[in-house]
Amino acid sequence: MKCSLIPVLISLLALAAPAAAAELTVDLHRANGAPVRDAVVSLVPVGGGAPAAATRLAGPFQMSQEKIQFHPFVLLVPVGATVAFPNLDKVRHHVYSFSPARTFELKLFGQEDHRSVTFDKAGVVALGCNIHDRMLAYIYVSDTPYAARSDDQGRVQLHNVPDGAFTLKVWHPFQKTPAQTLSRPLALKGEMTQSLTLELRDPPAGMSGMGG
Repeated sequence: MKCSLIPVLISLLALAAPAAAAELTVDLHRANGAPVRDAVVSLVPVGGGAPAAATRLAGPFQMSQEKIQFHPFVLLVPVGATVAFPNLDKVRHHVYSFSPARTFELKLFGQEDHRSVTFDKAGVVALGCNIHDRMLAYIYVSDTPYAARSDDQGRVQLHNVPDGAFTLKVWHPFQKTPAQTLSRPLALKGEMTQSLTLELRDPPAGMSGMGG
């Protein structure tokens, strides 16, 4: 009887064991070697089945206005996130977006006012100010938990991703590709590093140095 229990115990232990976890590092640069910051790198499991994005991308989230600019330039949030829009300037702002993922308008508001918006659909939301034309920023609403924004060195690190088949996506607002996105298949296992070259257009006038 005792021996007959061994296969059952082994099966139960196998079911309880966590899936193998992978670590992915992505280095992004331009053709001249300059790092690309403010890019969003995401992994979409082939066949779906990703857990809720909110389990990895935790708030609170905010898009502030300071020195007549949005901060940060690119904000990464999960579907369902509520983003605060604090105004740190002495002047009023009028924030809006016409993007299909979330159309909204925050009419004239100053430091004493509190504004927030909930983003319940995946996609890219471009922001502007109806008063200050040079203000521009983006909110990337992700429906996968395996997503991160590149730092000043153009690096993204994704931890504890299960081994498997994914589509690797790289989005940047100035990228010269359809939908500003580069996609490629990736068989992820263990520790992996990817180095990618992005072709970017120049930022709009008055935004020199932003976005890579």
